[in-house]
Amino acid sequence: MKLNYKRTFFVGLAFLSISSFWQLYENIIPLILKNTFGVGETVTGVIMAMDNVIALFLLPIFGMLSDQTSTRLGKRTPFIIVGTIASTIFMMMIPIADQEKQFVVFIVALGLVLISMGTYRSPAVALMPDLTPKPLRSMANAIINLMGAVGGLVSLLLIKVLVKKSSNPNDLPNYIPLFLAVALIMIIAVIVLLNTIRENKMREEVADYNQDESIVTIEEAKEPMKPEVKRSLFFLVASIFLWFTAYNAVTTAFSRYTEVVWKLGTGGFTSSLMVAMGAAIVCYIPIGIIASKIGRKKTILIGVGLITFSYVCGCFFLEYSPLINVVFAITGMGWAAISVNSYPMVVEMSKGCDVGKYTGYYYTFSMTAQILTPILSGALLEFVSYRTLFPYAVFFSAASFITMLFVKHGDARPEKRQKMLENFDVED
Repeated sequence: MKLNYKRTFFVGLAFLSISSFWQLYENIIPLILKNTFGVGETVTGVIMAMDNVIALFLLPIFGMLSDQTSTRLGKRTPFIIVGTIASTIFMMMIPIADQEKQFVVFIVALGLVLISMGTYRSPAVALMPDLTPKPLRSMANAIINLMGAVGGLVSLLLIKVLVKKSSNPNDLPNYIPLFLAVALIMIIAVIVLLNTIRENKMREEVADYNQDESIVTIEEAKEPMKPEVKRSLFFLVASIFLWFTAYNAVTTAFSRYTEVVWKLGTGGFTSSLMVAMGAAIVCYIPIGIIASKIGRKKTILIGVGLITFSYVCGCFFLEYSPLINVVFAITGMGWAAISVNSYPMVVEMSKGCDVGKYTGYYYTFSMTAQILTPILSGALLEFVSYRTLFPYAVFFSAASFITMLFVKHGDARPEKRQKMLENFDVED
């Protein structure tokens, strides 16, 4: 039994589409709010947290709805089609409202596009395990995540190329070409997916491989979690909350930080973020090897140490220097070490048939952090100083290192990968 790489590539186009949008959203929306509408940092933080609030409700709802759907196109495909069409229509209203300085239209369009994205993210992610035999999902998930990274890099590249700074400082950028380019990527990706993936037929092909594995673990699941394991789980999810609080504050505010503190033009922030993303991708393989030798917990602690060090370095850059790219490369390395190993540690404490519940723990704490941190860090940026951004990240990242020290379970060393590509397997 071998993985169908071609099929997995086409399935991954849905995730590439989603990732390209979120990279655009996280970097451009804060700039529009600040520069066009003069929205304060605290309110900007509230608005930027809304996607995570919406996701907390919509992702499980539409995931379950797609489970119960049966159409000629399959379970997930109808949600992907409708969600992509709605998202691309509403997202094009955003730069138009920006150009016309129509704040109400902008907020309505933003809300509609976030809802539209929330309707098909879970079905799109679920398509891979639907069409992949269980023993091969690790390698398939590696390909999916790599394609998501490609989608993010493409968006950053488009921002760098299409967003031009005017010679007149009073002129605001025209984001319509950028949003149109990303919308076209999303549409083309889904069109190719529809013409290459026959969901119902392919699901039948893998059905024989996906035997029910929950029967032998149901009795075990009824037993209460041991107190010492529960304590480890508490400290682990606390660590997840804290390092997401630090990391998301930086990624959400960095585009504005570069304008205000370093006086870079619009789009000047993209190089550093591209370096961080590229470093993370390159480091997945060696991180997988390291984790297999020294364990997940130690690897995570190394990652938290690296990312905290990068935040400390960021505090000392009073103006832009090309050396900041070295700092962001360290950030990418540290974040890769964390993201590769943290989700498996959570699932390691589950009992087999309740993996979904423990996956919910992971996303609940990570999303809660991403809801709160733009608001809290935004208030500090607005009412204290923009230079609070990196010290803020240092504090919460260092705190996550401390809580991680108390985690004593979930550190089973993963089996050695048979193929190098499997080391790219990380959860979104």
